[in-house]
Amino acid sequence: MAEEKKTVKKAPAKKETAKKEAAPKKAAAPKKAAAKKAEVKAEEKAAKAEVKAEKKAAKAEVVEAKPAVTEAQCFVRDIRITPRKVRLVIDLVRGKSVSEALGILARTNRVAAQPVAKAIKSAAANAVNNFHMEANGLYVAEIQVSDGLRIKRFIPRARGSASPIIKRNANLRVVVKAR
Repeated sequence: MAEEKKTVKKAPAKKETAKKEAAPKKAAAPKKAAAKKAEVKAEEKAAKAEVKAEKKAAKAEVVEAKPAVTEAQCFVRDIRITPRKVRLVIDLVRGKSVSEALGILARTNRVAAQPVAKAIKSAAANAVNNFHMEANGLYVAEIQVSDGLRIKRFIPRARGSASPIIKRNANLRVVVKAR
């Protein structure tokens, strides 16, 4: 037990002397440490800048590798006109240039002419603004109508019965391409 006490007493004495000796070195150490930290930070910033430059160069290469887009589309959901009536109008403009199709629709005396013209204008605007195509060379490549949501109602009939009324909607898809 006496030996254990001696070792315990000797250990704190060594630590105190070590602290006293290290105190003058700490004053000089912060200056060197700060300089080293600044150098390390500068190196890290330079490395990050190089990585960013490499990423930008890689992105530029990827952008160049993509093929040019030659078509744009528009999808209109739930037009409150039956698909059968819309098909009569879209058959008039399929395959025509955009300007010619809009001219035909302006003179067509059908209710469906207005939403179809709006969809064609939207598809042409997508092509010009998003894919940088020329407006003069666009034509209606595909135009199709499908059934949309059906609204079901009932009308009262004779002798307490009822008959269903189905109000049909149409979905319209327009694809324009560059010639």
